[in-house]
Amino acid sequence: MATEQQIARINDVLYEIHRDTSAELSGRALAQIAAYSEQHFHRVFQEVVGEPVHQYVRRTRLEQAANQLMFDRKRPVLDVAEQCGFASLSSFSRAFKATFGVTPGRWRAEEQDTKSRPYLADDEIATAYERLQSVALPVPDLVELPVQPVAYVRHQGYGRDIRLAWQTLQVWAEAEGQPFETQLGLHHSNPAWVPLDQCRYVACLAIDKPVLRRGVVNSMCIPGGLHAAFDLSGRYGELLPYLSKILDKWVPSSGFRAKTTPAFVRYRKNHFLASDERFDLTFYLPVSLW
Repeated sequence: MATEQQIARINDVLYEIHRDTSAELSGRALAQIAAYSEQHFHRVFQEVVGEPVHQYVRRTRLEQAANQLMFDRKRPVLDVAEQCGFASLSSFSRAFKATFGVTPGRWRAEEQDTKSRPYLADDEIATAYERLQSVALPVPDLVELPVQPVAYVRHQGYGRDIRLAWQTLQVWAEAEGQPFETQLGLHHSNPAWVPLDQCRYVACLAIDKPVLRRGVVNSMCIPGGLHAAFDLSGRYGELLPYLSKILDKWVPSSGFRAKTTPAFVRYRKNHFLASDERFDLTFYLPVSLW
């Protein structure tokens, strides 16, 4: 079983992977971040994360590429491949087809709404998806956000068990004397084409001082910059369809480009902790003009 020190070091590596998928993410470079020998790093990474580091990096890059292909249909496929860390168009195309079953060009050309989306296997979310098809999206504000230091707990899978990550963070905050107020949730995965049990979510709490004892709870900075801010409210099961609708409908017609830094929500009411499972939040999507 991984120690708290090992978890903390691998969390530093995961932060680097998700911070910039176009950066050098070789085993040697990531081992240096973790302060392990390369051979030992590969063993520890698999023990903590549950899959080899090269597989995790490739899957993360391909998920980013799938998003970029859908949200910016005029952008050359080669540009998307390079931004997501692939050295050549041929290697990108092979990896993409092996993961999604179609070439990047075919993926972009097809209407993804007709596909069987992984989250629709969940009856509660599928019902909400159908109900929200006729609901108009709120008009977003464009806001420039500062860099936000946070304490965080990572969680794999999107479901009610995310509550455990929030409870862990709440217990930590009480022990450390940190106010449990500004709650943020990072969404690393697009559940429109990533199975719910593989989606990566990060429960975060804004902090005003560094995390000194790192382990399951770590610290990082959420990148700032220009974001489209959508105010959303509803009940459990409705958030993912809302987010999917923003990514499917608003982004392609907005004139903006979705960036590769993670989108996140700022909770006013957290449905993973609320007894009535209702949420009231702002969804922040990082965007740019080019």
